[in-house]
Amino acid sequence: MPLSPGDSPGFLLWHATLRWQRDIATALAPLDLTHVQFVLLACTWWLNTQGEHPNQLALARQAGTDVKMTSQVLRILERKGLIEREVDPADTRAKRLRVTDTGADLAPRAIAAVEHVDARFFQPVPLDDAVALLGRLAHPDT
Repeated sequence: MPLSPGDSPGFLLWHATLRWQRDIATALAPLDLTHVQFVLLACTWWLNTQGEHPNQLALARQAGTDVKMTSQVLRILERKGLIEREVDPADTRAKRLRVTDTGADLAPRAIAAVEHVDARFFQPVPLDDAVALLGRLAHPDT
């Protein structure tokens, strides 16, 4: 006998994820960012603040995104004036990524908006418990 939807962890995770994604989209809409645009901008900004200028492959690995999709979204972020793609002197086939001044102003504001959503969303669960569970689900082999 299959589980009822209310007893199915996968079904509950599906609904929780949808609710969280809607909340994130609502928070990012006034900033004119989609969720994936936010993730790639925030990851690029963070890596830049660490002194790194990643190429698209390194950024996709950091963000956990598909490389081709990452390239497409980076073009949009570039058109919006939030990032610049520069030819890597060590490998002219690769593009190094740098957040523009506009992107560097927007990234921390977008991160704060997303962190606010996360704080509200995960409020019913102790933060350490949520991070431990999600970490185990995201990286089961560690």
